[in-house]
Amino acid sequence: MTAQGDEGFGLYVHWPFCLSKCPYCDFNSHVAQSVDQDAWRRALLTELSYFAARTPDKILTSIFFGGGTPSLMDPATTAAIIEAARGAWRTVNDLEITLEANPGTVDADRFTAIHAAGVNRLSMGVQALNDADLKFLGRRHGVAEARAAWRTAAKIFPRVSFDLIYARPGQSPAAWRTELAEALHEVRDHGITHLSLYQLTMEEGTAMFDAHARGEFALPNEEDAAVQFEDTQEMCERAGFPAYEISNHAAEGASCRHNLTYWRGGDYVGVGPGAHGRLVVNGQRLTTRQIKAPALWLRKVEGQQHGTQEESPISAEERAQELVMMGLRVNEGLDRARFARLAGRPLETVVNPGSVEKLVAGSFLADTGLILRATPSGRLTLNAVLRELLA
Repeated sequence: MTAQGDEGFGLYVHWPFCLSKCPYCDFNSHVAQSVDQDAWRRALLTELSYFAARTPDKILTSIFFGGGTPSLMDPATTAAIIEAARGAWRTVNDLEITLEANPGTVDADRFTAIHAAGVNRLSMGVQALNDADLKFLGRRHGVAEARAAWRTAAKIFPRVSFDLIYARPGQSPAAWRTELAEALHEVRDHGITHLSLYQLTMEEGTAMFDAHARGEFALPNEEDAAVQFEDTQEMCERAGFPAYEISNHAAEGASCRHNLTYWRGGDYVGVGPGAHGRLVVNGQRLTTRQIKAPALWLRKVEGQQHGTQEESPISAEERAQELVMMGLRVNEGLDRARFARLAGRPLETVVNPGSVEKLVAGSFLADTGLILRATPSGRLTLNAVLRELLA
């Protein structure tokens, strides 16, 4: 338990550069053949210092290097940011430090250097276990390369996670069951403790969204996608990787603490191009968003110590609704005591009590009086559940 509560306090660091842009990706990522590592190290440290000065009383529980492809970051930059964060805030003894990596951008020496920099949790973007679908998804690695990478990573890092995307074009429920069974066999055999399993979605502004709109491929129908979701929950549960969030599965004690900070409504600092943050400064709750364009962000940080695009207050109503939407994503559910502490009001003043009763009766929610939780059926239809609750 930390001073700010069990929701924790996190630092997110965005590294925007990739070797290539995946067609399904709507994250702030940019292809760059070369990066001035020294300039970027200075800028990230400068912006970190700016936000640390505004949040001096926090206890840091996690650091997350996201992107982009943070494994392309010079390990010396990673080490410098971790050292600066430890100097800027008090930290818990078991500080979780995650870095995202793509199998095609790392080798054993690189993994060793990243671990030596202080990273103790690696998250790998594998995405598929057949080469044809990896090519469709725009990935630079093949299955053999991915398998070698996660096996190597598991020997170096205390905690390793990898991502897969399902409900891909032409993928039947049976094909996904076979692929997931292979993944679960690998994680058991190599000590991997976390899986992130996402349904493929078409995000506006991506190359894949445009191709889908042109009719170049079709996604599985809703029924098949729902079956794949349900199979995912059942198979992972049986294998000792129950869902602790809609798309995230972990062995006991291996949940991603940084992401739990988001879902539990904790504060976090976001540094780097396009990073978002949630902070309380001088008693006011703020949302922050940094400039997305890397060159513009860099120039602004060099000129004024931070690259903030927008900083605006979050209303009490927005805060309360966000806590409901995030809290019902996790299997632990929405803790009424935590909600009241963070929102400053009881849960019943935000959600429609009649809707709670209706959704409990329909087996979409379970309510213990202390915890309001989405059932498996509720998580499958969470958007509809939230619309009903917050109407």
